[in-house]
Amino acid sequence: MRNRFFRYGGGWPPNRRIALLAIGLTCLLALAAATAFFTGRGEEHSAPSSAPSPAPSSEPPAKGPDTGAGPVARPPRISDPVQFAKAAATMLWTYDTRTTSHDQQSAGMQAWMTKEGQYNDWASVSAQVPDPLLWSRMADQKQHAGATVAEAHYPAAFKQALAENPSEIAKAYIYAVTVTGKQTITWAKGGSGAEDRSITLAVQCRPSHDCSLVAIAPRVAP
Repeated sequence: MRNRFFRYGGGWPPNRRIALLAIGLTCLLALAAATAFFTGRGEEHSAPSSAPSPAPSSEPPAKGPDTGAGPVARPPRISDPVQFAKAAATMLWTYDTRTTSHDQQSAGMQAWMTKEGQYNDWASVSAQVPDPLLWSRMADQKQHAGATVAEAHYPAAFKQALAENPSEIAKAYIYAVTVTGKQTITWAKGGSGAEDRSITLAVQCRPSHDCSLVAIAPRVAP
């Protein structure tokens, strides 16, 4: 039996909300970063011209997640928000219950998180992992998934809010990036399926530092 691994659209605990610039009535500045989350599709864009550009990383931005050690890919050393978000989405949509325990999956995902506690919304990311009982049942079915990313872009709402108040990004350097792609799931006895995926991530990319994951955004209606 197929079990869906990742869920989208869950809300954040009120006391853990990062910088969310809401679409609609008002722009809400939460904590110290100006970030807007918007689920949608579109062409990939470079960093908003009004925002301070992250400094180049010591390794090429095209470098993907390191899958050479551990059951979960390690975060790549990338300073570009869009490239990092693409790598993070691939990590979130990829798992293998045949070789990875529930605890290993959680620990591997946590390694991607920002070390700045006031912005780290681990709850929004850990909520994507099934509970230990469900993980065990998925393992019984030898369920595993891979992913491909089609594109990633800054949501229009994020760019608009940033243009209206460009100095806010320098408080925490948190960017909203929407990533779209496809997840392919395989399980015992030849079972398989594929689903389109779309997720908006908050990533932190301070100048001269590698990016890290801040949160998974809730679903926001257009």
